Amino acid sequence: MSQSPKNIMITGGAGFIGSHVVRLFVKKYPQSKIVNVDKLTYAGNLNNLKDIEDAPNYKFVKADIADLDKMREIIKDNEITGIIHLAAESHVDRSIKDPFTFARTNVMGTLALLQAAKEYWDSLPEKYEGKLFYHISTDEVYGALEITNPEGVKAPFTTKASADDHMAFGVDFFVETTKYDPHSPYSASKASSDHFVRAYHDTYGMPTIVTNCSNNYGPYQFPEKLIPLFINNILQGKNLPVYGKGENVRDWLFVEDHARAIDLIFHKGKPGDTYNIGGFNEWKNIDLIKVVIKTVDRLTGKPEGTSEHLITYVTDRLGHDMRYAIDSRKLQKELGWEPSLQFEEGIEKTVKWYLDNKDWVDNVTSGDYEKYYDQMYKNR
Repeated sequence: MSQSPKNIMITGGAGFIGSHVVRLFVKKYPQSKIVNVDKLTYAGNLNNLKDIEDAPNYKFVKADIADLDKMREIIKDNEITGIIHLAAESHVDRSIKDPFTFARTNVMGTLALLQAAKEYWDSLPEKYEGKLFYHISTDEVYGALEITNPEGVKAPFTTKASADDHMAFGVDFFVETTKYDPHSPYSASKASSDHFVRAYHDTYGMPTIVTNCSNNYGPYQFPEKLIPLFINNILQGKNLPVYGKGENVRDWLFVEDHARAIDLIFHKGKPGDTYNIGGFNEWKNIDLIKVVIKTVDRLTGKPEGTSEHLITYVTDRLGHDMRYAIDSRKLQKELGWEPSLQFEEGIEKTVKWYLDNKDWVDNVTSGDYEKYYDQMYKNR
């Protein structure tokens, strides 16, 4: 791109990751128009953006990304030159129960956005000059990795092991060229959407970028996901359901670090390229849960570990991948990005936020905000 896009459309901007990206862009780029497009499903909440909702360079539009005519209208009316596409159904358990919703939103929604952007940009004299379609995906499209190295020695899943430490130990990671091997309806739908984005680049010459990120955590995450769910359950003295033996391993990244990476890639990344975003911060689920328990206990005045009795082992999830791990050295070397927080620091900040924002948690778990939005927008 010869210039950075000025009118930027962010889909899913009322969700967990999206709200952090919207907030960052609204505050950092006051000369850019930021258009937040969100359907406001159960995981979308405009309360996530109260601090910037009146900013002069911010606009919210309630819309379904799978509505092609509406996407055409929004992109044309707002003269959109850049799209950051985060809107997606993302909960694996929900995808197992209702795969069709995931296919509609993640596949057909992405296709509608691509087509609407292509048609509008093709109509302009400068065509694709200064344009970008940036698609945010997941590490789950790659499938699963082993937990042991070739010699059968358990890998060093620590928060402070560097990328080179891990590589020297013989541990496999997902890289940008890893073959796709999705195992759940969710990851299959995201893999399909990734392929459509790359197809629009290869077929039509549309400037696109795809990033695949590891598990995010932090403020404003809907409490169906592991960390906020367990924080909330600990506070209420409810059971902490752990799949299988809790030995599945995930790489965790603080959401604000992901937002910084998105900003950097959007402005400096190479169109047509792929970047992996991860923290080299792997934890077994059971070990992560114990860190969360200790942190919540300590910050609520209890001896650390008091709430471990709430751990309850449940039947493992269908098709539960054993390990995900992202190699983000390409992003580090080419664009200079790296995570800013160690996991313990990020968990401390996250737990404190949930403790300080119990009204937000109560609101999203009650579902009252959904009824409010339905009433507000029903005649629009």
